[in-house]
Amino acid sequence: FNYADEISRLGEPTDREEWGMTPQTVNAYYNPSFNEIVFPAGILQPPFFDPAADLAVNYGGIGAVIGHEMGHGFDDQGSKSDWQGVQRNWWTDEDRANFEALADALAEQYSAFEPVPGYFIDGRFTLGENIGDVGGLSLAYRAYKMALNGEEAPVIEGLTGDQRFFLAWAQVWRRKYREDALIQRLTTDPHSPSEFRVNGVVRNFDEWYEAFDVQPEDKLYLAPQDRIRIW
Repeated sequence: FNYADEISRLGEPTDREEWGMTPQTVNAYYNPSFNEIVFPAGILQPPFFDPAADLAVNYGGIGAVIGHEMGHGFDDQGSKSDWQGVQRNWWTDEDRANFEALADALAEQYSAFEPVPGYFIDGRFTLGENIGDVGGLSLAYRAYKMALNGEEAPVIEGLTGDQRFFLAWAQVWRRKYREDALIQRLTTDPHSPSEFRVNGVVRNFDEWYEAFDVQPEDKLYLAPQDRIRIW
């Protein structure tokens, strides 16, 4: 059915209103050809979004996912298409050079991760998604602070607002893999394994270190000069 549907579209005008996912799908995507982000209804539920939760939880969940998809418009691939989805170089040479230097450093970080003994993440293959994760969480954190409107976030169940924000991001990516499936994903999935979509991201945030009092002797500690914040 899908094949026949695709063939029938040849030579026809592009439908810019069509979604690439069904409404019940729990996912989201950025389409560079249309310069659009799409969030099916299925993702608007816990752990991504909960109308009964506080600002920290929702900004750390669905807020960061929204930021992630927005960030794809400016990652290693999306940055090569303009606002109409036309492929062209619309950045200055200086901006491109600065971006690529940060992207190279981020790729190097992820290439050092070893999810399974002897099997490493390919920092280049996963670069666009890793940029989306780091950039998305950064945008969400800034939006969260703006939403507080200068007020102090409440402490809930012993957790500060910043702690709940980062924990919400972690809860979004809870997952267990079989080892053989994880090894396969390292070569086929442009997303990093879920553990590293959390740990590989938060260790680049000064705010995370402050929220959880992370010290140099702690496992995830990254020296300040090595932390990457692209946006």
